[in-house]
Amino acid sequence: MMDADLTDATSFAMPATRGYQQEMLDESLHNNIIIALDTGSGKTLIAVLRLKHEMERERTKISWFFAPTVALCEQQKAVIQAYIPVSVGLVSGSNEPDQWKNAGLWERVLRTHRIMVSTPQVFLDALRHGYIVLGRDISLLVFDEAHHAVDNHPYNRIMAEFYSEIPPRNQDNMSEIVRPMVLGLTASPIYGGNVVKAFQTLEKNLDSTIRAPRRHRSELAMFVHRPHFKHVMYIPQDPADPFFSTNLASLHSIIQIQNIENDPYVISLREQLRRATRGGAEHHRIDQKLSKVIQKEDSFTHKGLRDFQRAGDDICNDLGPWAADWFVWKVLEKTKLAANPYNNLMVTWKNKEKSYLLSILDQVIASPVSFYPDDIADDCSDKVRVLIKCLIMEKVETESYNETYSGIIFVQRRDTVLALAEVLRHHPLTRGIFRIGILLGTSESSRRHSMMDISRKLVKESQEDTIADFKIGEKNLIVSTSVAEEGIDIQACGSVIRWDPPPNMASWAQSRGRARKKRSTFTVMFEEGSEHQSAVDKWERLEREMIALYNDPSRDFALVSEDIDLEEDEEDDDLKFEIESTGALLTLHSAVSHLSHFCAVIPNSSHADNRPLYDLNPPEFPEGWHAFDSQSKAMIPYTGPYGSKVTLPRTLPLPNRSFSVDMIYKNKISAHRHSAFKAYMSLYEAGLLNENLLPITSVMEPELEAEVKAMLADVEKREGFAKVSSNVNPWAPQEEKQDWWCCSQLHLEGLPPLLLLTRSEISPLEFHEGPVIYRPNVPPVRVSIRAHDKISGTDNLVTRAKAYTRMVFWCLNHTRMQWDDLDFSYLLFPIKNVDTEWDARRSWLVNREASSPQAHSVHLMVGADAFGKQFGYPDDLVMVQKHLGFSRPLKFVRWRFEPLSTEEEEELRETYKQFEDLDIKYPLLVAQPYPPRSNFLIPILPRPVQNIGPPDPPKLVHLIPQHSGVILLSPEETDYAFLLPSVLRSLSMSMIADSLRKTLFSSSPIVSVPIPLLTVAITAPASGEKLNYQRMETLGDTVLKFVTGVQLLAEYPLWHEGYLTRKKDHAVSNVRLAKEDISRGVYRWIIRDSMLGKKWKPQYFTVPDTLTNTSTDSATDIHAKDVDESTPAKEKKKKKKSAQLSTKVLADVVESLIGASYLHAGFSLGYECIKYFDLGLKWEPITTRISQVLSRVEDDPEGTYPSQLVDVERMLGYTFRRKLLLIEALTHASYQQDSRTPSYERMEFLGDSVLDMIVTDFLYHAPGKNYSPGHMHLRKSAVVNGHILAYVCLRMNVRVDAIMPRPDVNGIIQVTPDAQVIHLWKCLLHSSPRVLEDQLNTYTRFRKRHAEIEESLENGKIFPWAGLTRLQAPKFFSDMVESIIGAIFLDSEGDMVLVRKVLHNLGIMPILERIVSADVDVLHPVSRLSLWAQKNDRTLEYVYEREGDGSLV
Repeated sequence: MMDADLTDATSFAMPATRGYQQEMLDESLHNNIIIALDTGSGKTLIAVLRLKHEMERERTKISWFFAPTVALCEQQKAVIQAYIPVSVGLVSGSNEPDQWKNAGLWERVLRTHRIMVSTPQVFLDALRHGYIVLGRDISLLVFDEAHHAVDNHPYNRIMAEFYSEIPPRNQDNMSEIVRPMVLGLTASPIYGGNVVKAFQTLEKNLDSTIRAPRRHRSELAMFVHRPHFKHVMYIPQDPADPFFSTNLASLHSIIQIQNIENDPYVISLREQLRRATRGGAEHHRIDQKLSKVIQKEDSFTHKGLRDFQRAGDDICNDLGPWAADWFVWKVLEKTKLAANPYNNLMVTWKNKEKSYLLSILDQVIASPVSFYPDDIADDCSDKVRVLIKCLIMEKVETESYNETYSGIIFVQRRDTVLALAEVLRHHPLTRGIFRIGILLGTSESSRRHSMMDISRKLVKESQEDTIADFKIGEKNLIVSTSVAEEGIDIQACGSVIRWDPPPNMASWAQSRGRARKKRSTFTVMFEEGSEHQSAVDKWERLEREMIALYNDPSRDFALVSEDIDLEEDEEDDDLKFEIESTGALLTLHSAVSHLSHFCAVIPNSSHADNRPLYDLNPPEFPEGWHAFDSQSKAMIPYTGPYGSKVTLPRTLPLPNRSFSVDMIYKNKISAHRHSAFKAYMSLYEAGLLNENLLPITSVMEPELEAEVKAMLADVEKREGFAKVSSNVNPWAPQEEKQDWWCCSQLHLEGLPPLLLLTRSEISPLEFHEGPVIYRPNVPPVRVSIRAHDKISGTDNLVTRAKAYTRMVFWCLNHTRMQWDDLDFSYLLFPIKNVDTEWDARRSWLVNREASSPQAHSVHLMVGADAFGKQFGYPDDLVMVQKHLGFSRPLKFVRWRFEPLSTEEEEELRETYKQFEDLDIKYPLLVAQPYPPRSNFLIPILPRPVQNIGPPDPPKLVHLIPQHSGVILLSPEETDYAFLLPSVLRSLSMSMIADSLRKTLFSSSPIVSVPIPLLTVAITAPASGEKLNYQRMETLGDTVLKFVTGVQLLAEYPLWHEGYLTRKKDHAVSNVRLAKEDISRGVYRWIIRDSMLGKKWKPQYFTVPDTLTNTSTDSATDIHAKDVDESTPAKEKKKKKKSAQLSTKVLADVVESLIGASYLHAGFSLGYECIKYFDLGLKWEPITTRISQVLSRVEDDPEGTYPSQLVDVERMLGYTFRRKLLLIEALTHASYQQDSRTPSYERMEFLGDSVLDMIVTDFLYHAPGKNYSPGHMHLRKSAVVNGHILAYVCLRMNVRVDAIMPRPDVNGIIQVTPDAQVIHLWKCLLHSSPRVLEDQLNTYTRFRKRHAEIEESLENGKIFPWAGLTRLQAPKFFSDMVESIIGAIFLDSEGDMVLVRKVLHNLGIMPILERIVSADVDVLHPVSRLSLWAQKNDRTLEYVYEREGDGSLV
């Protein structure tokens, strides 16, 4: 985790620096030193001042502060952040350590912080992977608790592996890459007995000198209060008369009669050994494991019981019978609760272990303890009595000085802490006097799978709460393990008592440092007659020597030896491998952990252990030792040399997964390190590691999404700057200074043909190829285009066509047009003008306009009253208006001369209520509204079944001619006015597709995709067109994933399925596709504008400023105009934003183009389309890729194959030419026998995409269905999900005929048929007892539900989701089916027809075909329930229950 929130950090003024602190600070500015000062003397403040100085001195590099624990890191980070006004980051591997396996993340950390605080292991890992270059990036290293820098502690590894390789910092070295300065902090620079050697070791390891203040010693004494040392003696219990605990005795009696052979782990190992092939690696490994567990009796249960018994014995001897009885009772109570199979109190405990443990614990007869004061006091040890006496005396003495008592008792064993705290809570002399807290620490790593880990559950309060209560005085006594010695922010105590003598010098100094009040005491409890007292005398002597040594003036920096021989074992320090480009370093010390991490991130198969397996040479035990008699089990200890072999998981498709080293190493760990080093080097050489020596995460590009967003922003910026859409204009001239027009004949069925003049050529279309126009209540109208010659731009026809085009479009769109603007992108003109009467009427209007312009301001429209009088109220009118010039056109019905009824007159007056004295004169106009329709390319949906019958006639409207208008268009011209926008829309879309084909795809095979397919492929749903890319995109997405999967499988033969999946997901991600779309400019051809009748206007070559806010064919402008005039400006802006290109639209178009290519010419053209977009992969034809994969399959005609292969081939109806492909498809990752193939994960990766491809293709082409993407997804999910594939696997079988001699009724032996049924799931090759158990349990559930599921699949109307889910089949059942499909695809050399036939034999295709033909409801019950809850505003809660057969429901 990383905390960089600077604003919330509380800032404080820097406290005054004491003289001795300034002295140490001054020395640290010039030399590397380790400051040795007692706890409480202010070492951290010196470090803060040193960091502050470094920040002011060094502007480019950062400083790094180390602390050994996460808690101490958090504590020190808060202090640094409070006093130094720079960015302070905290890095720890405690939470999600894998997030720190990212070079980009480290780069940002170094760039955005000035000081970092971390545990040393995270920093060491970053150095080893080259994420940090020590000499380049770091100027100061601060080591808190510096005495840890010995042996293989990360402190020491940082210095040994990286610091020593950097040029020293001196006047001669002016390079930027120099050693950082070092500052160490410690209260105890030594652990053991030789002070001089300990100093030399620590000083050499940290390249520093241990120092303490010299000039200001007297001042230091004023601030550091050494506690008064005391010791108290207690009498141990006489061994001849030991304490007796009833509960402990009962526990002893039960444990003594247990036999390790009854342990489920031992039973499981013996069963595995029986099934393993003798002489094989698996047999040897299990044999060694079994011998080891029997010899050491270290199974979960038996080791746990021994630990329990040992803890009880120690508590009984140390504290007395009452504490032991309490401890046994409480642990039994908690353990029985945790061992309940339905309880998840301890998640790492396995059910069989729980059951076995529970069966033993139930035999222990234990009783609750008595809490009567006398019972507690009488059953306590002398040690407890002495402790209580000491505590009371300390408390009385402290309070005599009018001070508040606070104390800590340090105890070595965790279990003793619990029991001692319980005794002190209830003992009559301490109850109510001491408010007791417990500190055990937070790490559980050493007991991750231990029975005694249950003891942690006995602590009710968290460590943080306990410390907080102690600080505020709510608690005055803490019983603690060594966790409180260092690294925990606990205030100074008046009394520190060591229940157990300190184990070493560091522990002595650290625990004593907690007692630092003026009158504090440090008490150590000694057993009478023990040697511990002499050890304390020795430590006091060593401490005096230590203080004298680091205060010795003769220890000047110039005199520190550079070549101290510390007699270290260098065997594991001389082998390393460094990547020059990144500085990443592999050492023997890091090889084991690196290899473990690599294997840990491999996707895990069901019941397959991906951990690397280490085999020792020679083995620890002779083969079969576990079966020897007791006398033969005696062994002579072996002390070396050792060799090692490490075997990597079968999931890795490596030619060799085992790596061995010879028997030349002194110890076991050294041998394992060398084999791990060899294996990791092999992984790097195989290309499975990146240049940071980590698993390949570079198959992903995490910065890609930000890159695409920037590209989109640039597109939008260019659009805004140019005030036009960046979309391609299909009507634009083909040449820069073009003075000619292309002339075509446009013919709408049932209407006179028109000439269509365009600046760009239009491809001819026959009636069956052209657009279809759908009008209400009349048959569809088909359109054809026939090419004519070109004409000059000065031709008189052009001028006349401009006027005619304006006339046709003006009447419906005049509010969005300007009368004098004739610069249309296309022109129309009738081939034969037959409307002479309407021409005469328009001429009459033109004359009236000329004589009285003010009275006739609206072109092509005239008052109905004047028109009727002039032309005798003709009946051939088409369009009229309620209000002249500014109301929606209405369809003319007739003139009405007969009077209105009373009701009709009232309605008419209501219509014209704005006229107070309305004078109704006849004739009136009768009209009706036009159907609300603008895009006539959209088919008219059939009326719902319940509405069958003649539709209601449109409502008639009466209009008064004096207030109404007539539009001077003939019936044919009116049809043109309504229909031509849709025709032009269709032509525009086709021309855009043609432009795309000729512009971007001209040199690619994609150019052969027909215009209709290409048009659909680039039409977005937002366009509102009849056909859009959604269905094609769904198909293209599947084609893309399938083709990409084949490419990757061939390109990376050594990649496991996890790498392949990650690489594929990245290559086909929306972000990647969008990037390729933008970089090639495909987005300019995306049709995303909708055709809105209220917004449509003819397209112009130039758009006047007054028209820039009106509708055009560009999506941006259309959406900008798509806002009602009453919409606030803020909402208008928001509306426009919605029209911006999205990553998904860009990606969808790429996928739909792939789909169109596939539809036109199959996988070959689909591949070419994918190749065009590149996607950052190497592309070769699918057939070539299949050949590459097959070339790596061993040809072993004489080899031996598992007998079940023949049975599997019979089930499939397919015979493999390459048997090893089928073996790989059937091989589980746990299988330890045949090493010719990896496990099935890569084959399953391929089979998954093959199955998706076949199913999606079938659904796309399902006759008469035309499924939407959502419906395709629902149906595909029904037949490719793990539940149905597992069911297919479970029901697939073959009958094998055989004979068996049996006695007949007369006792005579006769040969009789003995047919066997072989099931597909039984043919899985595995070596896992858990797989076998899961197979049998799942098949049991299958037999119960098979008939019900089969009936539903064959005859039901609802898909049997519930029944399939209740099978609870593990993933390996469905994996098996998918891997077999992948193997058949390869073996048949990509024959999809053959694969589909096998899918039919498996029963998958019949299920799919019935789902389609019978319209089976495939909506999942959970989805159905969620839809209901959403609709009814309900919240769902799911409760899981276990049925009688053990299945969860």
